[in-house]
Amino acid sequence: MQNLILTRHGQSLWNKEKRFTGWADIGLSEKGKSEAKYAGNLIKELNIELDVCFTSVLKRAVNTLKIILKTLNREELKIVAAWEFNERHYGNLTGLNKDEILKKHGEKQVKIWRRSFSVPPPPMDSGNPYNESIYSNITKIKMPQSESLKDTFERVVPYYKKNIEPLILLKKNILISAHGNSLRALCKKLFNISEKNIANFEIPTGNPLLIRFKNNLEIKDCKYLDNTRAKKILHNI
Repeated sequence: MQNLILTRHGQSLWNKEKRFTGWADIGLSEKGKSEAKYAGNLIKELNIELDVCFTSVLKRAVNTLKIILKTLNREELKIVAAWEFNERHYGNLTGLNKDEILKKHGEKQVKIWRRSFSVPPPPMDSGNPYNESIYSNITKIKMPQSESLKDTFERVVPYYKKNIEPLILLKKNILISAHGNSLRALCKKLFNISEKNIANFEIPTGNPLLIRFKNNLEIKDCKYLDNTRAKKILHNI
């Protein structure tokens, strides 16, 4: 039985401050480090022998993975970092407080920016204070200035099909440490979630999602490892 484990990074410093993070390379809070260790202990209870791990290039996801592997005593395991698993790019909202944006633009507009499938936030302009630091970390790709979930889907899913599906077919056990929106995009594909219903799908922190496959990439079953905080998995709708 081949297994895929998806885990969202632990709380970041900007999650704690309720700021739009996106591609800004922000570290974990102390709570986030604890969530990562907790996720590692949940994975340890599965007694699954992991073969390879994937992460984004952003340190909150990378460090979450490193904490998990340390908890598993598997620090030697191969890690593949791919920008395709980065969080959705929040454009000119990057760094701004979510409550303040809500007051300024209203609940309806903010919900469209945050939850619609195909509408991106305002693009990042050259005067944005985080412009230079974001793009200095990632080179040799076509740089987005903002992304909808659809844009995120269109980079996450092709990477998954090319690099991870072949490993699953080889019966490898895979762990992916990434972000709320990049994992939502992947789950949209895996569980065939509609564009309408993906708005209601959340990826919790500190609670890995275990997906077990049949031999033909068909999902056999899935579950969140912490049943007390399990989110509903919307699929086939």
